[in-house]
Amino acid sequence: MPGIICPIRGGPSSQPTIKRAIALAKEENLDLHFLLVVNLDFLTYTESSRVRLITEEMHEMGEFILLAAQETASAEGISAEADVRQGDVGEEIIGLAQELEADFIIMGRPLGEQEEDVFSNDRLEQFIERIESESGAKVVLEDEVEG
Repeated sequence: MPGIICPIRGGPSSQPTIKRAIALAKEENLDLHFLLVVNLDFLTYTESSRVRLITEEMHEMGEFILLAAQETASAEGISAEADVRQGDVGEEIIGLAQELEADFIIMGRPLGEQEEDVFSNDRLEQFIERIESESGAKVVLEDEVEG
């Protein structure tokens, strides 16, 4: 199912990315698939029952965030699928892109809040190159103008 994957984290900073994905889905007449990845690697040394509970809660919150994104798409006349996955952000984006044989992956720019953020500005270009080479999809940043 060729189309567009739009990985999001939720919150106001995801809105431009969601809007860009919806616009591209309309322009190219492609299916849209929202993705939210829960990565709880930082809890590796925490009590296992807590990790399980936190994982469940994060998954439920992810479903809610994706439902809101689907509603935004629906209001624009676009039907969108959604998937919450757990693991490494890059690996999950690549995996879904390969499964769906996606044409595009729409990503937002980093907020610059955290140095370890996978989407930090210094690592963004390398991340994009990896995603494109391993997935076969073209990465489009939400603020890129087509030209």
